[in-house]
Amino acid sequence: MMSSKNLILIFVLSFCVVGNTTAQKKKKRRTKAAAKTEKTMKAVKSETIDTAAYALGMMTALEFKKQGLKSLDPQSIAKAIMDIYEEKPLAISKEEATQIATDYRREQKGIMALKNLEEGEEFMSKNADEDGVVTMQSGLQYKILEEGDGSIPKASDHVKTHYHGTLVDGTVFDSSVERGQPATFPVGGVIKGWQEALQLMPVGSTWRVFVPSKLAYGSRGPGTIGPNSTLIFDIELLGIE
Repeated sequence: MMSSKNLILIFVLSFCVVGNTTAQKKKKRRTKAAAKTEKTMKAVKSETIDTAAYALGMMTALEFKKQGLKSLDPQSIAKAIMDIYEEKPLAISKEEATQIATDYRREQKGIMALKNLEEGEEFMSKNADEDGVVTMQSGLQYKILEEGDGSIPKASDHVKTHYHGTLVDGTVFDSSVERGQPATFPVGGVIKGWQEALQLMPVGSTWRVFVPSKLAYGSRGPGTIGPNSTLIFDIELLGIE
C-alpha cells in the first residue's frame, strides 16, 4: 500500500508537469501572437511607406503640372529615381542635370506665358461684350453685382474686403471667402487692377473685376498663378479702416 508521503509526492510532481505543460502552451501562444503582431506591424509599416511614397510622387507631379511641365515623361522620371536609389551609373552628371532642368523650366515658362497671354486677351475681348461689363481705358473690366452707397476709398486708405480670385478657367488661387476671414490692406499696396477698382467702388459694393495680366502680376506668375495670367475677382468692399 502506497504511503501518504508517496501520494503527496506524486500529486506535486503531477502538478508540476501540468503546470509546466500549461506554461509551455502559453509561451507558444505568446510567441505566435508576437510573431503575428510583428508581421502585422511590418505589413502596416510597408503599407504606410508605400502610401507615403505615392503621396510624395503625387505632390511632385502636381507641382510639375502647376509649373506647366506637362510634357515630361513619367517613365524617364521614374528611371532617374531608380538609378539614384539603386546607385546605378547616371546617364548625365549632376551639373548637366542642373543646367538642363533650368533651361527646360525657362523654356516651358516662356511657352506658358505666351499661351496665358493669348488666352487672356481672347477672354477679355469676348468678355467686353457681356451684359453689364464695363471696360476701362487701362483694360480693366468690371461688372457690378451689388452697388453700395458708402464712401469710396482713396489710394492712401486701408480697406477691409472679402474676395474670391480665380483664373479664367475657374481655378481658385486665393479666397478670403473660403478662409472665412476678411482681408485688410492698403489700397496702394495691391496689384494695379485692384487699386483702380477699389478707388471706384463705394463701400457696401460687390463687383466682379477682370484684371488683365499687365494690371496683375505680369510675367512673374506667383504660386498657382501662371505667368501673364488674366485674373478674375469677386470683391466685396466691407469698409474703410
